Amino acid sequence: MSGWEWDRVRVSRLGTRMGRNRNNYSTLNERVRSTRTTTVRLGHVTPQAPGHRTIYCNDREANQPVRFKGNSISTTKFNFFTFLPKGLFEQFRRVANLYFLSISILSATSISPVSPITNVVPLSLVLFVSLVKEAFEDWKRLQNDMSINSNLIEVLLDQKWEPIPWKKLQVGDIVRVKQDGFFPADLLFLASTNSDGVCYIETANLDGETNLKIRKALERTWDFLTPEKASEFKGEVQCEQPNNSLYTFTGNLLFQKQTLPLSPNQILLRGCSLRNTEYIVGAVVFTGHETKVMMNANDVPSKRSTLERKLDKLILMLFGVLFTMCLIGAIGSGIFIDRKYYYLSLSKSVDDQFNPGNRLLVAVLTMFTLITLYSTIIPISLYVSIEMVKFIQSTQYINKDLHMYHNETNTPALARTSNLNEELGQVEYIFSDKTGTLTRNLMEFFKCSIGGEVYGTGITEIEKGIAQRNGLKVEDRKSANAVHEKGFNFDDARLMRGAWRNEPNPDTCKEFFRCLAICHTVLPEGEESPEKITYQAASPDEAALVTAAKNFGFFFYRRTPTMIYVRESNVEKMGKIQDVSYEILNVLEFNSTRKRQSVVCRYPDGRLVLYCKGADSVIFERLASVNDDLRRVTREQLEQFGSSGLRTLCLAYRDLSPDMYESWNEKFIQAKSSLRDRERKLDEVAELIEKDLILIGCTAIEDKLQEGVPACIETLSRAGIKIWVLTGDKMETAINIAYACNLINNDMKQFIISSETDAIREVEDRGDQVEIARFIKEEVKKELKKCLEEAQHSLRTVSGPKLALVIDGKCLMYALDPTLRVMLLNLSLNCTSVVCCRVSPLQKAQVTTLVKKGARKITLSIGDGANDVSMIQAAHIGIGISGMEGMQAVMASDFAIAQFRFLTDLLLVHGRWSYLRLCKVVTYFFYKNLTFTLTQFWFTFHTGFSGQRFYDDWFQSLYNVIFTALPVIIVGLFDKDVSATLSKKYPELYMEGIKNVFFKWRVVAVWAFFSLYQSLVFYCFVTASSKGAKSSSGKIFGLWDVSTMTFTCVVVTVNLRLLLMCNSITRWHYISVGGSILAWFIFIFIYSGIMTPMDRQENVYFVIYVLMSTLYFYVTLLLVPIVALFGDFIYQGIQRWFFPYDYQIVQEIHRHEPESAGRSDLLEIGNQLTPAEATRYAISLLPQERSKHTGFAFDSPGYESFFAAQLGVYAPQKAWDVARRASMKSRPKIPLKK
Repeated sequence: MSGWEWDRVRVSRLGTRMGRNRNNYSTLNERVRSTRTTTVRLGHVTPQAPGHRTIYCNDREANQPVRFKGNSISTTKFNFFTFLPKGLFEQFRRVANLYFLSISILSATSISPVSPITNVVPLSLVLFVSLVKEAFEDWKRLQNDMSINSNLIEVLLDQKWEPIPWKKLQVGDIVRVKQDGFFPADLLFLASTNSDGVCYIETANLDGETNLKIRKALERTWDFLTPEKASEFKGEVQCEQPNNSLYTFTGNLLFQKQTLPLSPNQILLRGCSLRNTEYIVGAVVFTGHETKVMMNANDVPSKRSTLERKLDKLILMLFGVLFTMCLIGAIGSGIFIDRKYYYLSLSKSVDDQFNPGNRLLVAVLTMFTLITLYSTIIPISLYVSIEMVKFIQSTQYINKDLHMYHNETNTPALARTSNLNEELGQVEYIFSDKTGTLTRNLMEFFKCSIGGEVYGTGITEIEKGIAQRNGLKVEDRKSANAVHEKGFNFDDARLMRGAWRNEPNPDTCKEFFRCLAICHTVLPEGEESPEKITYQAASPDEAALVTAAKNFGFFFYRRTPTMIYVRESNVEKMGKIQDVSYEILNVLEFNSTRKRQSVVCRYPDGRLVLYCKGADSVIFERLASVNDDLRRVTREQLEQFGSSGLRTLCLAYRDLSPDMYESWNEKFIQAKSSLRDRERKLDEVAELIEKDLILIGCTAIEDKLQEGVPACIETLSRAGIKIWVLTGDKMETAINIAYACNLINNDMKQFIISSETDAIREVEDRGDQVEIARFIKEEVKKELKKCLEEAQHSLRTVSGPKLALVIDGKCLMYALDPTLRVMLLNLSLNCTSVVCCRVSPLQKAQVTTLVKKGARKITLSIGDGANDVSMIQAAHIGIGISGMEGMQAVMASDFAIAQFRFLTDLLLVHGRWSYLRLCKVVTYFFYKNLTFTLTQFWFTFHTGFSGQRFYDDWFQSLYNVIFTALPVIIVGLFDKDVSATLSKKYPELYMEGIKNVFFKWRVVAVWAFFSLYQSLVFYCFVTASSKGAKSSSGKIFGLWDVSTMTFTCVVVTVNLRLLLMCNSITRWHYISVGGSILAWFIFIFIYSGIMTPMDRQENVYFVIYVLMSTLYFYVTLLLVPIVALFGDFIYQGIQRWFFPYDYQIVQEIHRHEPESAGRSDLLEIGNQLTPAEATRYAISLLPQERSKHTGFAFDSPGYESFFAAQLGVYAPQKAWDVARRASMKSRPKIPLKK
């Protein structure tokens, strides 16, 4: 067919696909006849349907009218033209900056007593620093974008593979990706070098999971592998519009008059990489910012700390003080102005501001004059200083703390935001996931029940803990033949080495083992021998179950998209080994709603079987109504396993007839091809076949507690923090984990609200959903009311026990109803510990939000999996644990740590110190600005409220940004009330943060009182004493001599006051305070020694030299600061002696003990470090870079092992290093020095 004919076909296809009528069709043909480039204009007449998009593969011209987005990505905030306007807009969204802009404009008018320079200089400095920071961050983003966009990818052009940059890739292009390469866009997988049309991908850059995933191309497209064949591919893809759901995809491929359903199995997402496959061929579906990974690259919800919100109130209060001062001055000027003061020359030709004939106008104009004069009361450099302090706290303290570095996984702590440092010091409620957060998420097959018989003789950690609480001693005796490997810790000779054949139920055992070996999505890797094979599983549970099957003699060793190969031992007769292949017909995948997974398989003899495994609550509902005894016995055994802290799954099967399967499979294929609500339809079809199941038994897997969890929880409880566990596990498991973690003990009064009661079961058996909902809600209401009354009664007694609440997901659903929510909240807040079990991810977030908004307490959520993301984002502070369940929790978090026990250091040490330091920074800023402005205010009373300035313009400009700026930052970085060791030894100190002791209005009032006192001392002492003072030439002092003397006293005093408030003083304190005072003297020496014709400050010329030539200067400089600080000294002494804070008591107890060796001392004792400690220290000093990766949109924590290799330090590899290497030019490695 010629190119002209193809044009006609394409146009007609576009016309008919978009549902145009015949007139449109003929119009289109008219246009085709009139011009060869018609197709380019079609975009204007054939818009895409909003529900889905149509893509023509291997046909750029047909896709051109729709104008799909390009593949170039940009993550920058600004470009060359928008940087200044957008950057300034960002800065002026801050009230303080907007205020100073207004003041700067006002100071340029004739009513201003000060030069515009007074306000313009500090504002410009603050804006300059902020804009430089923004520009630097954006420049790094731009470099990252340019490196990603210029990567090369092979595209099919003119029947050959041509390398082009990623940014030039278009929707519909056919591309070839080689092994270890990254996918440049979201691709439809067409063909692979593997014979069965599969490829293996690593999604570590998407979700952190390093296990390989399998993707399978449609059988009809397997042949399009060579450029010649691929150029013949002219398919049409109809699929969903771009969205951010990583794990779903709905679409169809229209090819050779067939409609082939597409699922996530055929989609290769940008950011993933190809593994164990020579190369693949794919068609581009989504590009650039429309790829799923880029649509997921949303910022974590912006969170502001409580201290920052209170700071806003303080700034508003300062506005109020400013307005009051200006109002007093304005009223005063209106009253004072009078022509009787003839020496003021207030004649008729005088300015409006001083015209006694219009007092109201005088008052209004004076108001504006005084606003510019007193503008320094609002601290302009406060926000910049706080940001700087928080940033250094995060990057240098939290990220580099060796106490929070996990050696085994080479993972340091990571502050992903610096906005919430001080919030860590005020947490009252912690919401924790269980699996992988409190436990290790290293699953081991421990026990099982087959046909009602329990197998496995081991004793779990929880059982040992229960025995210990009851005063019993338990020994865990292992038999000599016990097998223990990763994922398998099972001891029972009855099932091992074929002994199961002698059990009363060998056929059930066989079904049990086959279910373990077949019903999963595990990928085998390595040699096909039991000793050397490794399993890549989506979860540790899956791997443990397949490992168990292997140890029981059913060794799964190979899989293809349609077959599973199992090496079965001792099935026909003892000692016989045979390889059996099972054809996998359908996989009904696990999700959080279904809570089960099923596989339909065909045996070699043609037998059709559905194997199903899932949560007991789901499986029991779908069992055939036979053998109720087995059901009852298994339920009891499940409870027994749960009370031992084991994770349970039920196994069941069902034989299928060929006719029944065929009719069901048609519905399944239909649902799979659906473009709308595909997930829902698939679930509905699954329900049709997952019924009338026969129970085989259940598995019990042990997930051991993380190291140090009980001690950490006990410490945090002593700190006044209440810990809630929100888990999807069964109630018995959750309660026993809570016991093992010291969350619950026998001395506590426990309230248990469960849906597993006889009354609720009875109603559920009737099957009326409306009645069930009504009944459970009533029951929950009754229980909540009863528990709340008991709790309040218990709290009224003097020595009542501590309270604990345990509630399951079903009851919680009704308890979160608006009518019962308040009752639930009141009960929960009265309890020391709360355990919510069987909860969904949404319920986790709802509970967190309930306490956050209802109780107005500071909350922290901690989790390690994708199911914890909503909870992490709902809390004030979200903490992700970089564990076994990928990096999604870390990506959504504010802080990331490797182990739960590191919370102790993060909260009790870094959180407490940050809170304490930032409270001091804020209150000190408030004090120094108020003190300075009040001296100007007192002077106004001596000038007839005229708005005459007391200080020189430059003094006022540089007071905040140079003469008092550095010391307060040093306090924010180095002040330390007690050492880290004592912070953890006395966790009760943390309660001062929970109660917000150091930033109450009472504290602000005390600082305000001393500002008032000191400003009066400065003004009154200096002005009174200077009346009789004379210079060396005999002249009395004028205004500028007095104001310079006062300003010198202010600078010296406020800097020395800072030393009085410090708990620990380092050389940096001395350098910053001494340097600030010295900076003032250097400035005034130079400034008063220079005079130019442009100067407005001719009055200050030579002032300091005149002052310093008199004894008066030195006496005043000695006495005034002493008198000013004497009040503070007395107050602090009385407070410390008679009303001490908790930390001051601890200081007194340990005042004679030397400070424990810090990190800096490690360098001096380097030769005493063990090799492991030396490695840890070396790793901690490595650069923490932002990712410059290729194709994935998230920031990764830091490529320690990569940098370690560059610097010659050994560190274990991490998943994301692969991405790091792929995006960097190769460079020679630095050899290790011998």
